[in-house]
Amino acid sequence: MNNSNKKPILITGSHRSGSTWVGRMIALSSSVAYIHEPFNLHHRPGICKAKFDYWFPYICGENESFYLNDIENCLHFKYQFMEELRTAKSTKDIARLLRDYIRFTKYRILKKRPLVKDPIAVFSAEWLARSFDMDVVVLIRHPAAFAGSLKKANWTHPFKHFLQQPLLLQHHLSEYRSEIDEYSKTDKNIIDQAILLWNLIHHIILKYRDNSPNWIFIKHEQLSKHPVEEFSNLYKRLGLNFSTDIQQEIKKFSFADPSKEKFDPLKRNSKSNVWNWKTRLTDDEIMKIKENTREIANYFYTEEDWIE
Repeated sequence: MNNSNKKPILITGSHRSGSTWVGRMIALSSSVAYIHEPFNLHHRPGICKAKFDYWFPYICGENESFYLNDIENCLHFKYQFMEELRTAKSTKDIARLLRDYIRFTKYRILKKRPLVKDPIAVFSAEWLARSFDMDVVVLIRHPAAFAGSLKKANWTHPFKHFLQQPLLLQHHLSEYRSEIDEYSKTDKNIIDQAILLWNLIHHIILKYRDNSPNWIFIKHEQLSKHPVEEFSNLYKRLGLNFSTDIQQEIKKFSFADPSKEKFDPLKRNSKSNVWNWKTRLTDDEIMKIKENTREIANYFYTEEDWIE
């Protein structure tokens, strides 16, 4: 396999869809360097100077001037030393700063291929792909699995962040405006929040699938059931070498028994993850999710995907 492809890689999709696992497994390639969530509101300023005010920020041609240079610097591994130094409050912070500065400098010298793992960038994926000629991998996850994961973590979402982005509403979410408005004013339970959030994210993923057939769209369940085969295909499509050593590492992180190993959030029995929502959700919750995501979910999942 020719490793001459230096196009940046974006791993995105919904959060709680295995993006960290996928990003880290692809970054096993010696030609790739991993960048963790520069669109996250809590990202380190040394990694990316861009400042975001909202979860799921939307960048397009009309507002790109606020972000273009900073994201370009991030993709070229230009570590923002002074920005990070201003936020340092302890010797531990200084040690991390020096570690990251050295790491980014090495990546730049070695001309590594940047891999941005960031589900928070999902609404900006089209702009990122166009502006930086990125290879895009979009992860899709079953709505019940997504809701079950949010329920377990108790991750709520401030829906007002969508309302505060008029360009996002205008370009992509206008049909959901009244529902988003209601959710921003009312304290909805975690299942209701998960349903709306899944619909919003997969509504735009469906648009991407229609508009960008050259992107890679893959379901979390596909990867989880057949990790070696699916990662091999993913490596091939990204122009990366899939060596025996990488295959063994992927097996180590995908066929693990977490109860018998030292805790590592990346190690998992990926097959068992596919149906764990069955134990996290009640029958009523599952039925509610199924009914209220059906319109979009039917483009990605069949009736069999609801039955173990």
